[in-house]
Amino acid sequence: MRFEKQAFGIGATGSGKRQVRLLVALCAAGLFAAPAFAQGAPHADSGDTAWMLTASMLVLMMTIPGAALFYGGMVRAKNLLSVMMQCLAITALVTVLWVLYGYSLAFSTTGMQAGATNWHSVIGGLDRAMLAGLTPDTRYQTVPESVFVMFQLTFAVITPVLIIGAFAERMKFSAMLWFSALWLTLVYLPMAHMVWSGPGSLLGDMGVLDFAGGTVVHINAGIAGLVACLVIGKRRGWPHTHMPPHNLGYTVIGASLLWLGWFGFNAGSAVAANGSAGMAMLVTQIAAAAAAIGWTAVEWAIHKRASVLGIASGAVAGLVAVTPAAGTCGPGGALLIGLAAGGICFFTATRLKHRLGYDDTLDVFGVHAIAGIVGALLTGPFAARALGGFGTVTSPLLQLWVQAKGVGFTIVWSALLSFAILKLLDRTLGLRVDAEQEQMGLDLAEHEERAYNLS
Repeated sequence: MRFEKQAFGIGATGSGKRQVRLLVALCAAGLFAAPAFAQGAPHADSGDTAWMLTASMLVLMMTIPGAALFYGGMVRAKNLLSVMMQCLAITALVTVLWVLYGYSLAFSTTGMQAGATNWHSVIGGLDRAMLAGLTPDTRYQTVPESVFVMFQLTFAVITPVLIIGAFAERMKFSAMLWFSALWLTLVYLPMAHMVWSGPGSLLGDMGVLDFAGGTVVHINAGIAGLVACLVIGKRRGWPHTHMPPHNLGYTVIGASLLWLGWFGFNAGSAVAANGSAGMAMLVTQIAAAAAAIGWTAVEWAIHKRASVLGIASGAVAGLVAVTPAAGTCGPGGALLIGLAAGGICFFTATRLKHRLGYDDTLDVFGVHAIAGIVGALLTGPFAARALGGFGTVTSPLLQLWVQAKGVGFTIVWSALLSFAILKLLDRTLGLRVDAEQEQMGLDLAEHEERAYNLS
């Protein structure tokens, strides 16, 4: 816009010069009286804000009711309410902890410097505890910061919820609550900070690409799930007693809600309603479909049939695998990532756990950790423009090595800390219900309620 002096009545006279000096003085006073305005804080973009509000609701829907139905349908009827209760309780618990200190430890950037390795690169400070400094006018990029706080809260909620599938049907409710709180604090929050908090973060400065949570959410949760099912032990009777899902209809509905909610998960991670969000949505759909086909094709070739549980699990594997790559891979990369995840996860969820003898009840390790690893590794090469990606990667092999280091770090971080937390709880509260309670089912034993009344 062209600046017109005469519009302000400013001429070349002495009076005009005095007006100029007065205007300058008023502007200078404004700089000190209203520093936020002087800093030129951008106004929130209404389109970006509307999309991020929607994305936050979509990701919350992934937990309640998505994961609650997906997991609830796969357990035995006597444990349906216990799984749903755990999903609801974790949602409430994590929300409170996120306000108290979670957001601050994950996203405070005080003291961070690009290239500097210190405790600020691993965990944030407490300067934003109780969401200090948050107002309706504070911004994160082009959206209100309150919207970003809510969006990241939904990620913090669903990650410990994923873990419960590994030890479903046998952990005490009280132990589950303590584990979720400690795991969020000691494992999740530092991982989120190390990957997503910006320049000065440990894994971010290493160059690890993780657009929406391949390391932070899925590998992190999947490894914790494996450690948990090893520490707590097998369900009584497994694998000799047949323990089929009690309601695959619930599982299909839950998987469908997860698929839909994942658009918020991945496309929302662009934090804008732009081309990056649009491409993330497209590649998410492609990878989920490809993995569903990949799992079903392998299952059909081996067992001469296609199962409902298989195609639902395959779709989830594809959604997991494309998560770290959603901001940098193209449609072709998403297709190959999905096919690879579907085929590989069929074997890890059906063959590997029986071969090794660990009772991962709902295949948290077999799907989330393995698909997360596949996706995190393939994010490197498929971010290269030479392979159809949209990242700044110039050497696919070098980026693959960077991704491998990020995966290895996440595995070790989650495994060691999860083991320590579980052992501490086992020696204090005790992790597992007794044999009689397990036989009765956790619905009655822990909550004195039934999912189905047959009277």
